[in-house]
Amino acid sequence: MKLLLKAAIRVHRHLILFIFTFGAIIGLTIASQMEVFTLGVLTGNGADFFDLFASKEKGYVTREDIQDKWKKIDREGKGQISKDDAQNYMIKKKENNPLNRVMYQIKQKFRIEENMKAFVALLVMVAILKAIFLFFSRYTTQILSIRISRDLRQQYFDHLQHQPMSFFHEYNIGTLSSRVVGDANQIASSINSFLTNYIQAPFTILTSLLICFWMSWQLSIVIFFGLPMVALPVIFVTRKVKGITRQLQKNQERFSSVLIDFLAGIQTVKVFAMETFSLKKYKEQNMQMAKLESKTAKYDLLTRPILHTITTACLAVIILFGLHVLSMPISELLVFALLLHQFYEPVKKFAEENTNVQKGVVAAERMYEVLNLNPQIVDRPTATPMKGFQSVIEFDKVWFKYDEKWILKDLSFSVNKGETVALVGSTGAGKSTVVQLLPRLYDVQKGEIRIDGIPIQDYTQKSLREHIAFVPQKPFLFYDTIAANIAYGQPFSREEIIHAAKKAHAHEFIKHLPKTYDTMLAETGKNFSGGQQQRLAIARALVKNAPILVLDEATSSLDAVSENKIKMAIKELHGEITQILIAHRLSTIEYADRIIYLEHGEKVAEGTKEDLLTTCSPFKELWETHFRLQQKEEHSVLPS
Repeated sequence: MKLLLKAAIRVHRHLILFIFTFGAIIGLTIASQMEVFTLGVLTGNGADFFDLFASKEKGYVTREDIQDKWKKIDREGKGQISKDDAQNYMIKKKENNPLNRVMYQIKQKFRIEENMKAFVALLVMVAILKAIFLFFSRYTTQILSIRISRDLRQQYFDHLQHQPMSFFHEYNIGTLSSRVVGDANQIASSINSFLTNYIQAPFTILTSLLICFWMSWQLSIVIFFGLPMVALPVIFVTRKVKGITRQLQKNQERFSSVLIDFLAGIQTVKVFAMETFSLKKYKEQNMQMAKLESKTAKYDLLTRPILHTITTACLAVIILFGLHVLSMPISELLVFALLLHQFYEPVKKFAEENTNVQKGVVAAERMYEVLNLNPQIVDRPTATPMKGFQSVIEFDKVWFKYDEKWILKDLSFSVNKGETVALVGSTGAGKSTVVQLLPRLYDVQKGEIRIDGIPIQDYTQKSLREHIAFVPQKPFLFYDTIAANIAYGQPFSREEIIHAAKKAHAHEFIKHLPKTYDTMLAETGKNFSGGQQQRLAIARALVKNAPILVLDEATSSLDAVSENKIKMAIKELHGEITQILIAHRLSTIEYADRIIYLEHGEKVAEGTKEDLLTTCSPFKELWETHFRLQQKEEHSVLPS
C-alpha cells in the first residue's frame, strides 16, 4: 500500500493535484449529504395529529389529552393552531429528534409552504454543486492516474538505461516490457480505487455515522451488528485476490515471452515446421492465464451480492424499528435511510475497489523491484570527462566472471594509438567480453583497464563511450530512415553521412534505392539483407569519427565481395584511428599490427601473423583451416 501512495505523491506536482483531488472528493461527500437533507425537508409535512396530542406511552388520544396540550401549543390563545405553532411545539419537546429542529429552521428560513420556488432553487443549486464536485473528483483522479502512469513509465525506461548488461541477462524482454506497460497502467488504475477506498470511503463513513448517531443512537446501533458481517468477506477476498494476482502477473510475463520468442524466431519456426509446437506452448500459457483470470473474476463478483444482502437486511431492520418502535416520521426516516445508504455504499464498494487496489499493490511491488535496484556501474564522484585519446589502452591483469564462472583470467595486453590489434580464439575464449569491458558495459572484478594511464572508472561513462565506435556482431537498426539510422540521434550533415556510408561500402546499394538515404527501414531492418544491415552498422560507427573503433565479428554477415571491401576500408583506416578487431574469418585481420590469441579467457600468444604462425600451433591450425576453406570457396565459384 505504501508503494501506491509513494507513486502518487513522489513528484511535487502530483502532490498538488493529489491535494486538489482530496478536496474535490470531500466536497462531493458533503454535497451528497446536503442533498439528503434537502430531500428530507421537501418530504416533511409537519407534525400529524398523534404526534401533537398522543402520549408516548399510549397509542390513542383522549379529550383530556387534547385540552391539556392545546394550551401548550396555542400559547397566545388565538383559538387556532397553525403548522408553525405545531412545529414550534414539537421541536421544543425534549425527546424530539434533533433533525427535526434543523429541518424546521430550514423551513422557517425559506418559508417553503409560501415560497416553494425558492426551495426548489435551493435543491437545484445543491444538485449542481454535487455535479460539479462529482466531475472534478473523477476528472482530477483520472488526470492524476494518467500522469503517474506516464512518469512511472518514463522513470522505468530511464532506470533501465542505467543498468549494466548483466541486468538484461537476468530479466528477459517479456518480463521488462510487461512491467513497463501493464504494471504502470495497473498502478494508475489502482490509484483511482485507492483514493476511493482510503480517502472518500473513510470520510463518508465517519461523517454519515456521526450524523446518524446525532439523529438516533438507537437506530445507529444496528450498524454495528452489520459491520462484522461486511468486514469478513472483504478480508477474505483481499487475501485471495492478492495471491491470485501475483500468479496472474507472473503468468502474463511468461505469456509475453512466448509471444515475443515466436515473433522474433518466426523464420526458425517455419523452417523447422514447428508451428504445432509453438501453438502448444502458447496455448498452455493462454489457458493458465484464462484460469487465473476466471478465479479473479469470481472473487471480484462474489462480494457485491453478499454485501448487498447484508446491507439491505440492516436497512429493512432500521426502517421497521424506526417506524413501529420509535414512531419516527417518514421524512426523518427517509433522511436516516439515505444517510445509512451513504454509509454502507462505500463499504460495499470497498471490496470491489480493494480487488483493484491489491492488483496495483502487486504491480507496484514488481515495478519497484526494478526501480529500487541501484545501478552497479556508476560514475565515481571524482570522475572527469575524457578529452581525447593520446597514447595507449592497457589491460592490466584483468579478471572477469559471469555468475561463478571466470571468463577472463589475468589478462594483460596493450593497444597503442593508431594500432590495429586483433583478438582471435575459439568460441567462448572471451574475445567479446574484452571489448565489452572497454566501454564499461561490465566492470572487471580484478585488475584494471587504463586509457592514457588513467583507469577507465575515472572517466565519466558518457565521455568514455563517446570516444569508442562499436560495431556488434548483430547490428541494431530501428524503424526510421537510412540517414537517421546512420546518424543515430547525432546532428551529422548529409555529407558526413554519405562519406561514412561510402567508407563502409553501403553507398553502393543505397544510391540505387528510390528514396536513397530517406528510405525507411522496416522493424529491425528486415527489408535489407544481413550484409546490407551490417554495412549500415559500420557506417554508423564510422560517422561517429571516434578515435577508437571496435569491430566484433563485423563482417560475419557479409559476402566475400563485401567482406573484401570492408577489409580494404579497415586497411585505409590504419594509422588514423585505433582499431580492435574480433574475427573468425581471419582474412579481415591479416593487416593487423598485432594478433592476440585467447583460449579459455587467457592470453596464449601475442605478435604479428608471422610470429603466431611460427610460435602458436592453435593459431597456425586455425589459419591453415581458414586458408583451405577460402581456397575451396574461391574454386567453387570458378566457371566450369
